[in-house]
Amino acid sequence: MAELQFFTGTMDSGKSTLALQTNHNRAQRGLVGRIFTSHDRAGDAVLSSRLGLQHDAIEVDSAFHFWRYVVDELTRGARVDYLICDEAQFYTRDQVDQLAKVVDELQLDVFAFGILTDFRSELFPGSARLVELADRTHVLQVEALCWCGRRATHNARTEDGVMVVEGEVIVVGDVEQVGSDEAAPEVSYEVLCRMHHRRRMTAARAHAVALGAEPLPFG
Repeated sequence: MAELQFFTGTMDSGKSTLALQTNHNRAQRGLVGRIFTSHDRAGDAVLSSRLGLQHDAIEVDSAFHFWRYVVDELTRGARVDYLICDEAQFYTRDQVDQLAKVVDELQLDVFAFGILTDFRSELFPGSARLVELADRTHVLQVEALCWCGRRATHNARTEDGVMVVEGEVIVVGDVEQVGSDEAAPEVSYEVLCRMHHRRRMTAARAHAVALGAEPLPFG
């Protein structure tokens, strides 16, 4: 029986690498799949991993319809054996429902990979729906580590080195400020344990505290 499987973990836990490996293993067996991604760090229509591996992919925006795409491909005689869906946290709930329909009605395996929560520690809608519908959910065993050495469980966003907990959910690169003379802040991400995410204690801030440039965050 075909399955909808969801593989989740924080940043740096190897999700995209596993997605590429999953595709490779099935292609080696002569199977033919389709690879999808959304807002990848390498740009549109690319699935990339932090190890430097990448593969062409189909970009999923909010208007993309998985069910129509797969049915159209099969109708024109193309072969589709499975779907690899990276950055699935950015998919809409309806798109996840479409993936479940592909599994149930067309008997195609779907392998979805994504982060569970955003930088505010709130569930992404796509990830929440995958947890609700997936036949199996896998928490990746490659543990990302906080700067303190503990297991990282939270994703943090910084702007110009300062951790933020408000703003747009999807910000991949620098934040553009159209029509403004102000320079766009430099946006980056890092993983933290729960305690240091709650304290907003990034690696850079911890270094500043160690040097005595900032007071300890116990106010």
